[in-house]
Amino acid sequence: MSSPEAPKPDPSIEDFVGEPTRDLDAWRWLWEGNHAFPVVSRRHGLLGWAERALKRVTRLFRPAVTLPQHDLWVRQQTFNLIVLENLEFLRRAPSDFIRDLRQVRDDLVRDVQNNHRRITYLEAFPKEVLTDFNQHTDALYALMDQRLDRYRRESKHYWSRLGSLLALVPDSAEGTIRPEALEEAWRDQSYLELEDRFRGTREEISHRAQAYLRYLENKGPVLDLGCGRGEMLTVLKEHGLSARGIDMSEEMVAHCRDLGLSADRIDLFRALEQVTEGSLGGVLSLHVIEHLAPTDLDRLVRLAWRALEPNGTLILETPNPLSLVVAARNFWLDPTHRRPVHPATLMLIFEQAGFDPVERLDLRPFDDEDRLPEIDLGGLSDEMKPVADHVNRLRDQLDELLYGYQDYAMVGTKPA
Repeated sequence: MSSPEAPKPDPSIEDFVGEPTRDLDAWRWLWEGNHAFPVVSRRHGLLGWAERALKRVTRLFRPAVTLPQHDLWVRQQTFNLIVLENLEFLRRAPSDFIRDLRQVRDDLVRDVQNNHRRITYLEAFPKEVLTDFNQHTDALYALMDQRLDRYRRESKHYWSRLGSLLALVPDSAEGTIRPEALEEAWRDQSYLELEDRFRGTREEISHRAQAYLRYLENKGPVLDLGCGRGEMLTVLKEHGLSARGIDMSEEMVAHCRDLGLSADRIDLFRALEQVTEGSLGGVLSLHVIEHLAPTDLDRLVRLAWRALEPNGTLILETPNPLSLVVAARNFWLDPTHRRPVHPATLMLIFEQAGFDPVERLDLRPFDDEDRLPEIDLGGLSDEMKPVADHVNRLRDQLDELLYGYQDYAMVGTKPA
């Protein structure tokens, strides 16, 4: 650790005797104070004594000499002080100049660093864009591969289907293929595409099917009427319940069997007639009864009551006609629908067939963004709030009439 510098002594007239000092502060002290020099001589001996004596005598006449020259003396003194100021400025200039240079250097270093960061960013930017583009391209390729695989499977299936239909052509030259077979294959494929587009994905249907598990647990075998793509059969199988599905579409039955599910191609009425009385724990049918005539619906419910064991459950799900949006628009997306089934009518059919109790489940409410907006009372004046509240109550009634629930299910239990 360096020792502190000793304080500089105050200037004195001795600093100018002999070899004058180079300290500018001492010179400023001399000229600002107008200090007089002592009488000294550079000679020694008698001559030096005589010179000093002569100077002392002449100092007696100094005021008489300097008074006429006072203005000149003041000008000389002012000039000397100005010279000192410039000398002091030159003395300080190197440190100020170095400080300015350092500031310029720091500014240049900062600018170089900023430019380096900008260059680094500009160099990395194309890489990031290229990486994002590659990732997006990879995702597109993956999606394309999935669709190509799907198209390959469908093309192979159609090819096999065509081969099976051509096998129906008799060996005789006069024979022709049965047109009803081609028509049936066309209807099956058309309805499968209709299901994929408007009914929902397998995952969505499977999620909705979870609502019925509590009615079918710890019961005997379940028969799914119109099993379609097998969503409900899959859910029942995953929960350890014995289930079999039936459907009139050969395409649907083949699809279920490919998934390892039990399914047969048979008319639902014949299937119920062939079941041993009281042998089933549950009968369910999702979105089938809207395809039936009223008399067929009544017959289905009575046949199901016969097939069920005591405490067995019948579940029928259908579009909800209490929603005007469903009854007037969504219901008719499927051209095979015949008529909506009112929940009060279906409940009466259940009760007349002997089911007790009978419960209605409202399913799939419309999303909030699809419904009518509600007036926010918070930003209204006190005079307008009663009017807005009345409008909101009317809105609730109209919203329920227009939207409400998209589907409903009737659940009936056969008394023990």
